[in-house]
Amino acid sequence: MCCRSEHADSHSRPTSASNHFTLPAGGMAPSVARLVFLQFVLGPALVEGIKVQIAIRNFRRLHIDYPRVSYPKGFHGYCNGLMAYVRGRKWSWYCPQIHYMVHAPWREINRFCKYSDSFCENYNEYCTLTEDAIPVTICSLVSRQPPTSCHYTETLTNQRLYLLCSGKNDGEPIGIIGLY
Repeated sequence: MCCRSEHADSHSRPTSASNHFTLPAGGMAPSVARLVFLQFVLGPALVEGIKVQIAIRNFRRLHIDYPRVSYPKGFHGYCNGLMAYVRGRKWSWYCPQIHYMVHAPWREINRFCKYSDSFCENYNEYCTLTEDAIPVTICSLVSRQPPTSCHYTETLTNQRLYLLCSGKNDGEPIGIIGLY
């Protein structure tokens, strides 16, 4: 090779003696270094965003029932049928002590988390109290029953809700703390 420097492109092309690449001084190809950098910088933000989206979707599936569903008599009431669904969606056979089902359209509930000035330290999330009373069914676990059974009583009421929100501004509901 008459006109070529020994060092020109010698780090990125295979040599004639072997079919492997020699990495630049530093040990990592630039594209791999960029990928690792992006993974460390953007990875946690992407994972957090996915967790929030899952929490919002779970809230809609597990706490909004509008219009209210009617279950067959074989379920022995609204809450018993509903809680079988809730436990199946959560992939848990644990019987929750209490569960709230909201009987209002998503857009009506969602608007309360658009601007949340309160931060609930116990939950490490923003929270708010709805301005209006909303129809809600309270499913309460019946006490003193075998651990293999999950029987619930139901109370239909109109009350204000304490909601957990996904953010301070433009948040969406991700949980119900309680009723007011």
